[in-house]
Amino acid sequence: MRILEACYEINFSKVNFIERKTKITHPKTIITGAPKTGKSYLIYDFLSNFKTSDYLYIDFSDPRNEKESIEKHLAEFLKTNKIIVLVLENFLFDFEIPSCENIIISTSIDKKIRGFKNISIKALDFEEYILHDNKHQNITQSFNSFLKHGNLAEIINIEEHKKIQKLQEILKIQSKNETEFKILKILFENIDEKKSLLQLFNILKQSIKISKDNFYNTCKILENENRIYFLSKYNQEKAVKKIYSYNHSFLNALTHNKKFKNEFSNMIFLELVNRYKELYYLDNIDFYIKSKKQAIVAIPFFNNFLMAANVRKIIKVMTEYEIEELNIITISNNEKISNKNFKINVIPFYEWALS
Repeated sequence: MRILEACYEINFSKVNFIERKTKITHPKTIITGAPKTGKSYLIYDFLSNFKTSDYLYIDFSDPRNEKESIEKHLAEFLKTNKIIVLVLENFLFDFEIPSCENIIISTSIDKKIRGFKNISIKALDFEEYILHDNKHQNITQSFNSFLKHGNLAEIINIEEHKKIQKLQEILKIQSKNETEFKILKILFENIDEKKSLLQLFNILKQSIKISKDNFYNTCKILENENRIYFLSKYNQEKAVKKIYSYNHSFLNALTHNKKFKNEFSNMIFLELVNRYKELYYLDNIDFYIKSKKQAIVAIPFFNNFLMAANVRKIIKVMTEYEIEELNIITISNNEKISNKNFKINVIPFYEWALS
């Protein structure tokens, strides 16, 4: 009972919370999302609507919170203290959930329960990042920081020279063991690449001892937790998928090999995956949004003269798939390309992401 009393004393009334696009709107909610994307702060925001005496907050990742003791006394404690909000953070659904008016659960498990609403939270998109970034004076500085250091809120106000180290710590903490860290590392090193899991497994097994089943199962878990995304080629299920990370800056934290285009494309992918359920790639086209008849291509430093041949290849694919609009996303270029058949825009990322 002492554990529950300690949890009951926790007070979140002074936590500073900045609005997110995702909010808890249902009294019984299950929240999933990759590590450090803001699941806890979403809960703190919800709890701000209640008095401290109204809620009980239990974090099962806290080693002081012994599950057996909590399970034994929880129902009685809720009733005795007339608690109307129960929060179970990092819950594994390994005991029966007691009755309560409001129940908020954060978990890495994709669990559906009747009467509960499921929401998934992702890392900051660029618009949210700007709201969190009180360090930089203008949108260009915010964009440069976002591009270089990624989309995790807790990285924003860390000193510049400590940001890479912090990203590395996050990766190590979220990895269950050294094998999972190595799997994450090889996946993140290959963002925006067309690589099969078999190819990556064959590379990885040269440096560590690992079974194919372990590798494939871990990749599936990482995908279910939205830490890794696999983008399909449109209408070709057997084609090799492209790999993306939930934070584009992890690549820079894991290797000295510079892959600027890959990071930039991953950044664009994360904006798109927030907006569209159906997203694909095509030959010569990074992202295809079928519902919008739109193609997105990442070309950080666009030069109309030098890229003319590439644009002709893209237009050929657009004709084949009846795509009407092409957005070429750049670092800073902004222009329109004249074409009688298609709408072609060259747009800076920050303008496109905020549109």
